[in-house]
Amino acid sequence: MTTTNPEGALLELGFTDTEAKLFCELTRIGPATGYRLSKAVSKAAANTYQALESLSQKGAVLVDDTDGKTWRAVPADELIAALQSGFQQRSETALAALKTLQAPQAEARLYALKTPQQVLARARAMIASAQSVLLFDLFPEPFAALEDDLLRAVARGVSVAGQIYAPAHTELDVVLAPGSPAQIDAWPGLQVTIIPDAREHMVALLSRDAERCLHGVWSDSPYLACVQHSGLAAELVLGAQTSGRPLKFKPALFASRPPGLDELLGPPSGD
Repeated sequence: MTTTNPEGALLELGFTDTEAKLFCELTRIGPATGYRLSKAVSKAAANTYQALESLSQKGAVLVDDTDGKTWRAVPADELIAALQSGFQQRSETALAALKTLQAPQAEARLYALKTPQQVLARARAMIASAQSVLLFDLFPEPFAALEDDLLRAVARGVSVAGQIYAPAHTELDVVLAPGSPAQIDAWPGLQVTIIPDAREHMVALLSRDAERCLHGVWSDSPYLACVQHSGLAAELVLGAQTSGRPLKFKPALFASRPPGLDELLGPPSGD
């Protein structure tokens, strides 16, 4: 959620109500004592000093002890830079700790996706994990958001092909869906489909302004992923034949033989 209220913006960054009020008051009036600030924000002196110490730990205020304790707010850009640096350090520490956890084996279930951010984050993770074959079906806005991720997969040697709904100057192997303008107008949102290696799949529908996730599911079921891969591959082959632009590889399930198919059936005979 985006806010233009200064105190509300700080609350969204994890500040307490008292911290937000104190920082904004210091920014407005300049350096001040804790006593003056407690009166200005109508907070008990003990709570005010506690919040000021917390703000100091956050890098949000400076304290002058030379002639009575006086507090001063740091400039907004300096505050945001300090918060970003701290968040980056905490994120890296958390990531290292989380990677020590052992993930269970795939459960072959369907999981709901609730936000556009969750959809795009899951899509990028799926693209990054692809090893062999990746198919996609993307409306223009999601395609623009994910094109660089898809290109990086190609650079790693992944065979990537997909269906798009508006002409695009791209190095990716794409098929322009027949009747694209009409499909965009008729479809109730922005389509996002990602199928890496036929091991997992995601199908989501974002609102036209990309602010909400209307429908979204992800599954780690190789069976469901193989079914989705097979259906989308058929669309891609038909679209390529219609346009007279051949695909760079054969995306059909048994022709491309993605890892998920081997997990479902076992390795091909002779392997």
